[in-house]
Amino acid sequence: MRIAALQWDVRRSDVAGNLAAARAGLEQAREAGIELVLLPEMWVTSFPDSGDDLAALTKATRGAVAELADASARLGVDWAGSSFAMHASGGASPVNRLELFAGGKLQLAYDKLHLFGPTAEDSVFQAGADLPRTVVWRGLRVSAVICYDLRFPELTRVPFYAAAQLVLVPAQWPSGRASQWRALVHGLAASGQCFVLACNRIGRDVAGRRALALEFPGNSLLVDPTGRTLAEGDGEAGLVGGEVEPDLADELQRKIPVRRDMRPDVYGARGARSED
Repeated sequence: MRIAALQWDVRRSDVAGNLAAARAGLEQAREAGIELVLLPEMWVTSFPDSGDDLAALTKATRGAVAELADASARLGVDWAGSSFAMHASGGASPVNRLELFAGGKLQLAYDKLHLFGPTAEDSVFQAGADLPRTVVWRGLRVSAVICYDLRFPELTRVPFYAAAQLVLVPAQWPSGRASQWRALVHGLAASGQCFVLACNRIGRDVAGRRALALEFPGNSLLVDPTGRTLAEGDGEAGLVGGEVEPDLADELQRKIPVRRDMRPDVYGARGARSED
């Protein structure tokens, strides 16, 4: 099974341009025999600035997501990525929602739980309220977290409890903290005994309401359950990925039965809902 991250310079508020980049990436993926493509965090619009109309961006985003879902169904390439969506409560502020589409149909949705304080994400978004689910995609147990979520082991443990074989991580993670990104992605793979596909954008942007100027290295990663790097981005736009073998995750989880050997009686543990 071949999967890949699609990294590019996500242009702020350029819905048409970002949609075109995503569609072109799916077309390239089809030619390469790739079955699943992960897009960057906030792939349709990037993060807004203080003058942006959030309602308009959210509406435009939902249109772009629907267009890409239709295109992916025609191409036979599934995809996931995060973007603006409305909170289930109907509140005024949007959420940062990861969505996985298979055959053009929504299979997994997760709203980012942890909002990044240094760029004042909480001034734009509502935080999610639910733990990420684990679903079965083409026979593979798949879950997801988003960018800053990587720093919260209480959350990244949730896919592990559900025996996920693959965790998706869309991100906008800046160059100045690239070593931490790499360590956290590899740590998630090794501690979770799963494959991790993490997509990080390239380019420069002024991020969030605090207008922090950031550079993004395009160091997307595919890491196997032993913590071995299978693919890593080099800062250029394009696909970064390779083969994943679900049996490898299952074999490792059997040989080293970490879930069985846990001590929830001592320190507690939270489970996750897995769906067939």
